[in-house]
Amino acid sequence: MSSNPVAVTVASLIPRAKEELTELVAFKSVADFDQFPREESEGAARWIAAALTAEGFQDVALLDTPDGTQSVYGYLPGPEGAKTVLLYAHYDVQPPLDEAGWTTPPFELTERDGRWYGRGAADCKGGVIMHLLALRALKANGGVPVNVKIVVEGSEEQGTGGLERYAEEHPDLLTADTIVIGDAGNFRAGLPTVTTTLRGMTLVRVRIDTLEGNLHSGQFGGAAPDALAALVRVLDSLRAEDGSTTVDGLTGDSAWQGIQYEEEQFRKDAKVLDGVGLIGSGTVADRIWARPAVTVLGIDCPPVVGATPSVQASARALVSLRVPPGVDAAKATELLRAHVESHTPWGARVTTEQIGQGQAFRGDPASPAYQAMADAMAVAYPGQEMQYAGQGGSIPLCNTLAALYPKAEILLIGLSEPEAQIHAVNESVSPDELERLSVAEALFLRNYAGGAA
Repeated sequence: MSSNPVAVTVASLIPRAKEELTELVAFKSVADFDQFPREESEGAARWIAAALTAEGFQDVALLDTPDGTQSVYGYLPGPEGAKTVLLYAHYDVQPPLDEAGWTTPPFELTERDGRWYGRGAADCKGGVIMHLLALRALKANGGVPVNVKIVVEGSEEQGTGGLERYAEEHPDLLTADTIVIGDAGNFRAGLPTVTTTLRGMTLVRVRIDTLEGNLHSGQFGGAAPDALAALVRVLDSLRAEDGSTTVDGLTGDSAWQGIQYEEEQFRKDAKVLDGVGLIGSGTVADRIWARPAVTVLGIDCPPVVGATPSVQASARALVSLRVPPGVDAAKATELLRAHVESHTPWGARVTTEQIGQGQAFRGDPASPAYQAMADAMAVAYPGQEMQYAGQGGSIPLCNTLAALYPKAEILLIGLSEPEAQIHAVNESVSPDELERLSVAEALFLRNYAGGAA
């Protein structure tokens, strides 16, 4: 790391950062209160509120958002007439999935092979710590030169839109000249990256019914319409032979113009098994950043263990559709639902229910804030030039903020590089990335305010 005073300060704060991330990861803050206690999420929110208060933030509040979760807000005033920067992260996390697949307990931060493992370590509790480190480093080196607002969301992973709706109902709360979303990541570890596009998403629950009740497959199978088989047919219709997404009426041939993702590197990052081919057409970057992608997230059907010889009367699936910038998520939802209904075989009864939706996002790399970040990244990552990349995931709040504050510049950075394995077992964060990105954010705030790095 450089001898820059800010960088030296951040380096000295990393042991404290590890202790704090350990405390924060310990909260099982999955915002699905049918699976995890509400108290775990509320405990994480209180922890963050206390941390902001300790750093001198004013107006610290737990915001009760319309989806029944809490977001944390605070305001740190800067010099008179200073610009205002909004820092964003989220403290809710994905479920740990199969805990037996974790090498170490998912809610215990554990150091192994130079990385810190735990659910939320990178996505996005590490982002909370990154913001704190950046501000502490500035306070130790002349002060924070901008007004800082911070908001930490409690339900981003669920896509239930609580903070979006709260922001729309309180439009003055999050006003800012620039917004830094700390929920993205470098293209690869050690390569400074700002995310300029996000795919939008829609979630649709599909139900197919064919019979009044299950039937004995020996007595009725072969003529009785099987709801599970009908559902399989419908889901198969959403992909072409090469695996490309095929939703009737939805364009899928856009090309990505920025940094490219080499296929062998993608295979390694995605841990594709030997001999298994990738799906889709075009470059990897086209497929994951510029084109729609459908994923079957779950199917309700009898498990293999305990299954009976029955023709199924009903079957359900949860289908996710990622949509690229330039495609309206609401229109994509309509097309997906129409496709499912038109491809349901045998006259089976089908119902579709939208349960989540978010628009795609596109930033403006030509804006002054991007240059301020590029200069900061050059110090934090010596010898590396900041790259512009897309991200296949969705952060619906970005579009809400862009609509509410059309003059604000929005940048996306974060700790979720490929080795982090966010949303999977054994999620981890690189402490080196945490250190460098904290330095970059601190220097960005100074550059953006008009000071020298």
